[in-house]
Amino acid sequence: MNRKKLIVPFVLVGLSLGLAALSQEEKRGSGDPEADRIARGFQISPVKVTLRNRDRNLVGLGSYLVNAVGGCNDCHTNPSYAPGHDPFMGQPKQVNSAHYLAGGQQFGPFTSANITPDEHGLPAGLTLAQFKNVIRTGHDPDPAEGGRLLQVMPWPTYQNMTDNDLRAIYEYLRSIPHAEPGP
Repeated sequence: MNRKKLIVPFVLVGLSLGLAALSQEEKRGSGDPEADRIARGFQISPVKVTLRNRDRNLVGLGSYLVNAVGGCNDCHTNPSYAPGHDPFMGQPKQVNSAHYLAGGQQFGPFTSANITPDEHGLPAGLTLAQFKNVIRTGHDPDPAEGGRLLQVMPWPTYQNMTDNDLRAIYEYLRSIPHAEPGP
């Protein structure tokens, strides 16, 4: 009987040590920077992603680039943060997932585009080739705009991203739900 009584505390101590080790490993990362960015991308996506018929690694990396590096939410979500969750007001941060990346943010005479998937699953209605062209050249894809240069979009910086990075961003944008701009 004494053995049974001793087993429970040993099991609990073992579990505690195991969980502590896992927690430390998570803080340190896997040692593979690409895998760490992919994992972090899934952790920080403010919306549920669809992985069906998608490259999981590209979706995770794309989320990391969109949400941790690119700051796409700041311009393409209106308002950027949920009510009561604006970090610039000293509030706990929570992205406005209801209108996430749906555009509608005003910058003088310019309005940010909705970059969520359209009815055909294309982000902003663009194919991957068209998306890369916009990021590389800065030319507005809207024919009504006559290919004018985008004035607010930081394409001169983003054009330096690798093809794989742009493909990852595109794959992430294909994987998020469609949304409409906020009020």
